[in-house]
Amino acid sequence: MSEQHRPSCAKRWREHATAEQWAVERTVDAIHGCCGVSRLRAHRLARGWTLGTAVAEFHRMCSESGVTSPPKADEDQLALWEKRPDRRPRAATVDLLCRLYRTDSQGIGLVGDYRRSSELEAPTPRPSSGYVRENSARGPFAAARSEGDTITDLPADPIERMAGSVRRSVDGTLASTSVSTGQLDLLDERLLWLRTQYISTPPEAMLGVLLADLEEVRTLAAERQPAAAQVRLSETIALLATLVADCLMKLGRLRQSRAWYATARTAADDSGNIEIRARVRAQAAMLPYYYGPLESAISLAREARLLLRHRFSATGAFAAAAEARALARQGDASGAEEALHNARSVFEKCEHGPVEDAFAFPERRLLLYLSGVHTFLGRSRQAREVQQRALSLYPSHSGIDPALLRLEQAICLARERNLTEACRLAGAAYLQASPAHRTTILGARARHVIEALPPSARSARAVRELGEILALPPGTV
Repeated sequence: MSEQHRPSCAKRWREHATAEQWAVERTVDAIHGCCGVSRLRAHRLARGWTLGTAVAEFHRMCSESGVTSPPKADEDQLALWEKRPDRRPRAATVDLLCRLYRTDSQGIGLVGDYRRSSELEAPTPRPSSGYVRENSARGPFAAARSEGDTITDLPADPIERMAGSVRRSVDGTLASTSVSTGQLDLLDERLLWLRTQYISTPPEAMLGVLLADLEEVRTLAAERQPAAAQVRLSETIALLATLVADCLMKLGRLRQSRAWYATARTAADDSGNIEIRARVRAQAAMLPYYYGPLESAISLAREARLLLRHRFSATGAFAAAAEARALARQGDASGAEEALHNARSVFEKCEHGPVEDAFAFPERRLLLYLSGVHTFLGRSRQAREVQQRALSLYPSHSGIDPALLRLEQAICLARERNLTEACRLAGAAYLQASPAHRTTILGARARHVIEALPPSARSARAVRELGEILALPPGTV
C-alpha cells in the first residue's frame, strides 16, 4: 500500500463530498484511492469516526441487533484489521463489519460477501445522539448525521438499494478495462433499442432493465481497455446512467437521481465526447427545473449550450430550449427570448434522424419547451397555440409529455384566474395518464397549477378536489 496521508486529507474529502452531495461509498472510494488507506479504514474516515467511536458503534449495533456472543473487538484490534487486510477477521465478524458500514465485504476490502438475506432486511442502527455531540466539531459529515443521516444512510427500499449498489460499482469502475469490437457493436445496438423503448416505457419498469444493462457494461469495463474501446464504454455508461437518473427523477427519488447524474457526468467527461458531455448536462438540468433551484437548471443548460456553441445538433437545440424555459420561469424575459432564438436557430440547422429515441429532439419536444417559455412569461395565447400543435404531433403511447402539456394549459388558466377550469383540467390530465406513468414528477407538476393560483383562492372546493386526486395512490382510480 502507498504512503498514507494525514487524517486532514480525509477531512477535506468529507467536506468536498458534503458540498457535492456524494453518497458515502463515493467518499470511501475517494479516500481509499487518494490517502493510501485500506477500504476498511476509508469507511471509518468517510464518516469522521475515531477508532473509539467506531468500536463503540460496533458494540452498540451488536447489542441492539441481538447478536449473541459478539466479537471482543477493541481499538487495537480494529486498527490491526485496517492496517493489515491479510489479518482477516472471522467470517461472522466480517458480516458484522459489513452491517456496521452498510456495505458488503468487497466494500470494506475483504474478499467474499457474507451478507445474509435476513440481515439485509434487518433495520440498520443509527448513530446515537452522543455520537453527534462528540463529533459536532468534525465538519459537515457530523452535522449531516444529526439531520437524519442524509449522507451516510444507505437506502432501505429495493429500488434505491439496487440503484445505489450499481451506481457505486460504476463509479468505482470509472476510476480503473478486454472487449472485442463485435461486443461493442452489440452494446451500441442494445443501447439504441433501450433509447427507443424509453420514450413510452414507465420509469419503474425501465429502471430495472437499465440497471441490469449498466452492470453488464461495468463488468466489461472491469479492466482498463485500449483508448478507443474505453471511450465507447464510457460513452455507453454516460448515456445509460443519464437514463437511470431520469427514471429516478420521475419516481421522485431525488437524492439518487442527483448522484446518478454526477456519475453520468464523470463518464461523459471520461469519454471526451463533447456531444455526450453536453447531453448529460442538459438532461441533468431537468432535475433542478422541476424541483429547484432554478439557478442550477439555468447553469447546467447554459454549460451544455456553450459546449456546443460552434456546432448544430439536436443536443444544442435541446440545451438552448431548456435554458430558455428555466429563464422564463425565473421571470427573465429578455434572457429567455435570447435563448429561445438560439434554440430555434440551431433546431432549423441541425439534422434530425429518422429514429426517435430518448435523446432525440423532434419538433414536438421543441414545442413542449416553447410552451413552458410562453406559459411562464404570461403569454397564454401563444402558449395555447404551441400546446395544441405539440399535442397533435404526439403518438398515442408517448410517456408523460402530453400530460405535461395539458398541465401547462391548466397553469395558463390558473394564471388567468380561471380557477375551476384550471383544476378540472389538471385533475383530468393527471388521471388520464396510465398508473405506471403517474409518478412523483407528474404530481409535482400538477401542484404547480395550485401554486399559480392566488393564496386566497387555494381553499376553494375545486382546489381541494384537485388536492384529493393528487393524494390518491397510483392505480386507485
